[in-house]
Amino acid sequence: MNLMYLKYAVEVAACGSVNKAAEKLYIDQPNLSRAIKDLEYSLGVSIFERSSKGMKLTPDGERFLKYANQILKQVDTVEHMFRCNKNAKQSFSISVPRASYVCDAFSGFATKIDRKDGMEIIYRETNAMRAVKNILEENYNLGIIRYAEQYDKYYKEMLASKGLTCELVTEFTYVLIMNRNSPLAALPEIHFSDLTNLIEIAHADPYVPSLPLSEVKKEELPEMDKRIFVFERASQFELLAKNPDAFMWVSHVPQETLDRFGLLERQCIDNRKVYKDMMIYKKDYKLTELDKIFITELCQEKRRLFGDHS
Repeated sequence: MNLMYLKYAVEVAACGSVNKAAEKLYIDQPNLSRAIKDLEYSLGVSIFERSSKGMKLTPDGERFLKYANQILKQVDTVEHMFRCNKNAKQSFSISVPRASYVCDAFSGFATKIDRKDGMEIIYRETNAMRAVKNILEENYNLGIIRYAEQYDKYYKEMLASKGLTCELVTEFTYVLIMNRNSPLAALPEIHFSDLTNLIEIAHADPYVPSLPLSEVKKEELPEMDKRIFVFERASQFELLAKNPDAFMWVSHVPQETLDRFGLLERQCIDNRKVYKDMMIYKKDYKLTELDKIFITELCQEKRRLFGDHS
């Protein structure tokens, strides 16, 4: 079947006339008529009913037109893909927890992207289940999810059931960050009881699907009389920088960030809960060069903050 004949037939159907279609296609009317007849002969059907009023699709012609349009659309897509290949955008997308070490790794990664070509980069901070959904439904390349070690079995089984690979990035216990003038800063040791009268800054979307949200909040966010919920990392640092009575539980924060906002990082000796950050992506997904550059930056930043044992 001649692909050009398909285009001719679609144009004749749109114009309802061979003469009008010939003008739009810049070909002679007799040649267009002959091409349509050759197409009908090769298919063994009549595509058009011919009359003094023009060309009207037959029932077979209507079915033909439906598939012809689909074929031509796919051909246009393929042609566009390869014609524009030299100018194709570099693509990278990832969903991550609100973690300073991940953000710093991403900043380093952004400086190493070849800017000769176009690029489309997406970096989204969110909770674990949204990260999973972004990969499954929004075609994100990668995700990093964070969960308490006690939920390890649940998450690994859930990820496997959804066809996702997971690899450990690091595991850690949360530390405290606070204003340098915080009453906690002067204490030789910090216990849970020392936090009672202070204000906790907390991220607002802890989520473990196997448990009721009220139970998750109780587990992930121990009872506090004073708590401010935030969604953006910048908000948390601003709040801590301006309020000596505020604190926050976080994974390790780079010293440059602490210095920038006038903050300190301290351990709480009562806190022994272990968390895991896991890299996730589809099992059949092949890592791109951009993915590999980001992962290299992430591993370097992780070793810098957590050490080789993490």
